[in-house]
Amino acid sequence: MKNISTISKMLAVFSLIATSIWVGSYLSRLFIVYQFFEGPDLILKNYINEKNIDGILFSLLPAIVLHFISFVVMIVATILFYLTSKVSLRFNGWLFIILIAVLILLPFEIYLMLIDYKVMLALNSGAFDSTQIIQMLKHRITDLSSFSIVALLTYSSFYYFIVFQPLTKNIEPKL
Repeated sequence: MKNISTISKMLAVFSLIATSIWVGSYLSRLFIVYQFFEGPDLILKNYINEKNIDGILFSLLPAIVLHFISFVVMIVATILFYLTSKVSLRFNGWLFIILIAVLILLPFEIYLMLIDYKVMLALNSGAFDSTQIIQMLKHRITDLSSFSIVALLTYSSFYYFIVFQPLTKNIEPKL
């Protein structure tokens, strides 16, 4: 890993920064959205009414946008890092695990991000139907319900892999 180019190192840093921002924005968006509802039936809490629902939903927009952009940057920077670094996955098992996890979770994240994209477009339009956005948020929570926790734990484990680099083989020259 010491013989990688400066560009690859910069891409690795961008990927780590984007991952940190993504995990933070993911958590904040999850906590904010879950505060709208109570119980397993996802009923709006009693303090949310017709007078304040538009403002509450509009305040959710920055968290969704930050989550969306940081995820795209993370994926692009991670893939570009691997392509430019020419690091052998055969000798760096930790990087192999990270890339496989990203590729396995990617379709599910894309599915949920399509819902986020619809919410972003609706909120950014200015004139939006709050009941439609609430339904999209409920839909996002109920579809792949426990996936968010699995994704957060998986992406958080990347820091362990990056710091300790388990499953690394030392390449010894043949005599």
